[in-house]
Amino acid sequence: MKTQTLGTSEIFTSAVTLTPEAPERFDLAFTAMTQPCPWPKAYGGDLVAQAAAAAMRSVTDGKTLHSMHSYFLRPADIGAAVRYEVELLRDGRGYSTRQVRAYQNDKPIYVCLAGFAAGEPGGSFLAELTEPVPDPDDLPSSAAYLAGRDGGSMTERSKEYWSGGRSFDMRHVPGPVYLTVEGEPVPHQAVWVKPFDPLRPVAGLTDAQRDLAALAYVCDYTILEPVLRVLDLAWARPELVTASLDHAMWFHRPGPVEGWLLYVQEAVAAEAGRGVGLGRFFTPDRRHLATVVQEGMIRLV
Repeated sequence: MKTQTLGTSEIFTSAVTLTPEAPERFDLAFTAMTQPCPWPKAYGGDLVAQAAAAAMRSVTDGKTLHSMHSYFLRPADIGAAVRYEVELLRDGRGYSTRQVRAYQNDKPIYVCLAGFAAGEPGGSFLAELTEPVPDPDDLPSSAAYLAGRDGGSMTERSKEYWSGGRSFDMRHVPGPVYLTVEGEPVPHQAVWVKPFDPLRPVAGLTDAQRDLAALAYVCDYTILEPVLRVLDLAWARPELVTASLDHAMWFHRPGPVEGWLLYVQEAVAAEAGRGVGLGRFFTPDRRHLATVVQEGMIRLV
């Protein structure tokens, strides 16, 4: 496993660089590596983005990924290969559908259905942002926020990862929930996200496809945070254990992932050890690019 370089988007582009393999179960197969992180299991966004890349590489008639619906079945090992088997369920004139199953240690760990659309003339509607949000340049980076701070289950390795190990600069409104929940435990937040440096080309994907995979990758880092916030739970609370359970994402319109994007999030529900978060990605000029809904396990042990 190569040494991870911090503060670079190469962590993401390495994650979605797939190696074609002979299929064993379905029509096409690829392998990809999960990326280093300081937790007992791999980051769930690795699986979502890698599955998106595998599905996109199976569609060769110009259709664009418009939705993914995923289930996380088992934890993935860190720094280990995952095998993605793609089933070509349907190819029509306007729409195509793929199933992607991920395997590690010969067991299924993740499954998704992905839909692709050719696109056609129709009406357009843009969701509106009603609340003002500070500019990202007026907010501290994760590295700046965490400098000199400690507590809870935070280690130097986890601080390093939060600061620069996730490919994207992330700036929270209100402040992050790494160590404490600052202010009132409100059920909403916003996060400005931007790659640390320009995204590199990814073999087998167009730049537009790579950018869709980038949204699928980065969305999972913070989507449960509004639920944690309203429950007054910080990531570094020693008793806290979380895991992604299921995930849905819709890609509404294209947009480059190169500058700042605003990820607006809210808690939908929390009950019985589970929570649901909803998020929407906007460009700085308020074009709505994508919507995410995710349910996760939120457990205090």
